[in-house]
Amino acid sequence: MRRIAHALEAQLCTALERAFPDEVAAAQQAGTPLDPQLAPASQPEFGDFQANGALALARRLKQPPRTIAGAIVEQLGGDPAFVELCEPAEIAGPGFINLTLKPQRLAEELRARLGDGRLGVLSAADDPGHASSAELLAPVIVDFSSPNIAKEMHVGHLRSTIIGDALARVLEFRGYPVLRLNHVGDWGTQFGMLITHLKQVAPEALTTADAIDLGDLVAFYRQAKARFDADAAFQATAREEVVKLQSGDPVSRRAWQLLCEQSRREFQQIYDRLDIRLSERGESFYNPLLETVVADLQALGLLVTDAGAGCVFLEGVKGKDGQPLPLIVRKSDGGFNYATTDLAALRYRFAAAPDGDGAGRLIYVTDAGQASHFAAVFQVARRAGWVPVGGRLEHVPFGLVQGDDGKKLKTRSGDTVRLKDLLDEAVDRAEADLRRRLAEEGRTEDETFIQHTATTVGIAAVKYADLSTNRITSYQFSFDRMLALAGNTAPYLLYAVVRIAGIARKGGAGADTAVGAPGPELPAELRFSEPQEWDLVRELLKFDAVIAEVEEELLPNRLCSYLFELSQVFNRFYDKVPVLKAEEPSRSSRLALCRFTAATLKLGLGLLGIPTLERM
Repeated sequence: MRRIAHALEAQLCTALERAFPDEVAAAQQAGTPLDPQLAPASQPEFGDFQANGALALARRLKQPPRTIAGAIVEQLGGDPAFVELCEPAEIAGPGFINLTLKPQRLAEELRARLGDGRLGVLSAADDPGHASSAELLAPVIVDFSSPNIAKEMHVGHLRSTIIGDALARVLEFRGYPVLRLNHVGDWGTQFGMLITHLKQVAPEALTTADAIDLGDLVAFYRQAKARFDADAAFQATAREEVVKLQSGDPVSRRAWQLLCEQSRREFQQIYDRLDIRLSERGESFYNPLLETVVADLQALGLLVTDAGAGCVFLEGVKGKDGQPLPLIVRKSDGGFNYATTDLAALRYRFAAAPDGDGAGRLIYVTDAGQASHFAAVFQVARRAGWVPVGGRLEHVPFGLVQGDDGKKLKTRSGDTVRLKDLLDEAVDRAEADLRRRLAEEGRTEDETFIQHTATTVGIAAVKYADLSTNRITSYQFSFDRMLALAGNTAPYLLYAVVRIAGIARKGGAGADTAVGAPGPELPAELRFSEPQEWDLVRELLKFDAVIAEVEEELLPNRLCSYLFELSQVFNRFYDKVPVLKAEEPSRSSRLALCRFTAATLKLGLGLLGIPTLERM
């Protein structure tokens, strides 16, 4: 109800200005305008919205809150636009103003959305309460997934990949130009030790594509790491190999390219299964920019040499000894590290074309353990002047995927769970559940249906279980819980879409036709009389506000919670109110509610990266 909320806010501000003209003018001149503090009502009995500003304004206006609220309500009563939109405002408690929308306006708003393929969700450019046009034109960069070359994707990559994709989908839906970046680890010391090791044990891997599979490559990487840690001579040779690679030695470069290409193909298989789109831009892309980053920090007077390393000492961040902590950007041996690369990437992403991406907002989706690292990098970038005015820098942290014991999810042997294996098992379990249910119901379905349904449900279950959890916290991974047909799960919501769409189809409402697309004739006027109908109308009209919240707060679980609550509200409506057997005009209006609910669930799940099914 964002359009209605903006209209109400404008009406409240006008009423406040009429009630207290001198005080409002003085506050505006001082740059501290008075705020009516409009918000959605905290409880249904308080109406649709509440204006809570009277309490905060009492001290500034030197009047009791209820007196202030009374003066605002009096002015609202004389505003024809407000009278047309709302029932008479009510004052509650110490000075809250409760606002209830008129049923006719609610029905009109829903009717308008039924003719809109976006279900009433404005693009950011059309949103009256949104950013300037300049900000909307600047790309939003979402940095997510980021596996390492020569390693398999594991369960630790799940959250970054799924959360990042969902955020990118929401931002794209809101109309932002989004650049989805996969900052893969494709450079550095690890390649020196891996190439050195492979030269001795599997030289064919450095000259022939796919001479060994990625699983063997991972094993070779572990062997190389063990040798690097234990053998000084091997370590020295590996460092020489890094120098060769960085200087462009053709043999080393060819080996590096083969390793990257092989890993890239394996990663893409996972991304295809998860329906993830990414543009790869690894650490190697920024390697030519690292010297300039260090030189510029030095020229700005930020770089300090400490124990032979180039550091920027952080402001407001101290160690146990009470001294400022450093962010090392050049190691004592002259090499660079992750901080240097991240500073180079950040600078390039904000820089205007042709020297960079010209982004206005950078979003980094990584685990919570990297929070201190990004806080330090962001501080240094701001002090260096690399963040433009209005530029937004955001770290989106997330917790661990845990096993039943509350610890990091691992295999029985103690190894990190491969993401491929986790997805395989989810699909296998979904298939077993489906076959069992089909047998119990006496249904016969072909293999194409079974495989498609099992794959959709299995992958959706993994995604939704992750996204429905507040990303800031860890969660315990449970196949049984995430594949359940009851509760806040993907199977439950997928079944709800199938069921609701089926009801609409039986009524001839064409639920399989997208809302807003050419389809069944909509009722000229929606008519509702039952409280369960109005509850569902109000819930449906919250969708645009939920999408705006996810865009701003970067919390996909808000959307999950909304979709689950919407399905619950629909169930209460359908259990209490006849639809197919209702008389006109109620029948058409209720079928429109069914169609709109199915469309909202389908669009909401799509923004989470979860496709829906026609049958289950």
